[in-house]
Amino acid sequence: MSETTPSQPASEPAKVALDTSSFPAAPKTPHSNPIGKLISSMTLTQLTLAALVVIFVWQWLDAHYQLNQVQQEVARRLAEVEGSSKANQTLVTQNQELVRELGGKLSLLESKFAETASQRAALDALYQEMSSSRDQTALADVEQMVLIAGQQLQLSANVKAALIALQHAESRLQRLDRPAFGEMKNRINHDIERLRALPNIDAPAINQQLDKLIIAADIMPLAQDARLQPEAVATEPNVSSGNAWTRFWHELWHELRGLVRIENTEQAEMPLLSPTQTFFLRENLKLRLISARLALLSHDEVSFQRELRSAQAWVYRYFDNKSKDATQALASLQKLSASNITLNVPDISGSLEAVRNYRATHERSAR
Repeated sequence: MSETTPSQPASEPAKVALDTSSFPAAPKTPHSNPIGKLISSMTLTQLTLAALVVIFVWQWLDAHYQLNQVQQEVARRLAEVEGSSKANQTLVTQNQELVRELGGKLSLLESKFAETASQRAALDALYQEMSSSRDQTALADVEQMVLIAGQQLQLSANVKAALIALQHAESRLQRLDRPAFGEMKNRINHDIERLRALPNIDAPAINQQLDKLIIAADIMPLAQDARLQPEAVATEPNVSSGNAWTRFWHELWHELRGLVRIENTEQAEMPLLSPTQTFFLRENLKLRLISARLALLSHDEVSFQRELRSAQAWVYRYFDNKSKDATQALASLQKLSASNITLNVPDISGSLEAVRNYRATHERSAR
């Protein structure tokens, strides 16, 4: 390539030199171009060498430019590769951390699995042990439920709790489905029907009324604090504009009327209480109502009626019966006194005895 390319430019200056030699030389002027002088003074060989130098310089610059482009492209590619390498390194680091974390979780799961397996083995052993004495466990559970029911009836006459306990015992026997448990189930069902036949006492409603009475004990006005309502004064003529004698006789008549008072002496005297006695009266009234609540929970009809009568007598004697609070309190006490809280709880000891006898027989036969 370097041999063929300069040949064409070398021929062209020669042709120009041949063409120009036939013409007469231009007159030399003192102000001609020095580059033109230099070119005209150069020989064909020198022009050829100059053309070759120019071509070489041009090729060198082009090669240098292309080399710079290649270096820039290589640098850009290297930067991209370096960025990709860093991103890959970051991903590798994250993957390694994730692998370590998963390894820790895997070890934890393995330990949990081993623990679960040991617990399962223990539960299987326990189940096998309990299945061998399933009937005995069921009988112990039924006996406990019937015993709880009897205690609830004897101690607090709690029919609802006793009924729930007996129903639980009956359902336990029903799940076992043993023909030998037929007699016990019949006894327990009979006791359940007897409890369901008992009258329903609305203890929450009665207790709520007692709470209202306890609150009213602090706000009911006393009889000694009540004041007679002023009688309506008849319309009298205006004597302020009259003379002095008229005003004198009017005031005298007004004073004389105030000196006379008519009372019924057959009524009982109104009790007068000091502030301390008033405080203890209200507290004792609340204690009476609380005692009535305790009697309600234990279904003690005698104590319940006695406390209500005492509270009713105190309200009637010491409090203003014409006030709204006292009237409502007396009505509530009268309504509560008509309530019947007597509850004849049945005896369920027969069911308990039957369960205990069968359990003892089963234990002897198991031995």
